[in-house]
Amino acid sequence: MPLAGLEEIDIQCPYCWETICILVDCSIDEQSYIEDCQVCCRPIVMDVVLNDDGYPTVTANSDES
Repeated sequence: MPLAGLEEIDIQCPYCWETICILVDCSIDEQSYIEDCQVCCRPIVMDVVLNDDGYPTVTANSDES
């Protein structure tokens, strides 16, 4: 059964390498947004895609080009 609402996902900050927990809105199939790291406060680009079962996959990248 697909998830509904918010799902807690652990990611690794691409700057300080700390593991942080983020909340993902599972009502949106694909999304991209920037969220600051809870440890080092640097901006992380979050790319979220829901699989066929409704579970999120998160890719966290630095905001540096």
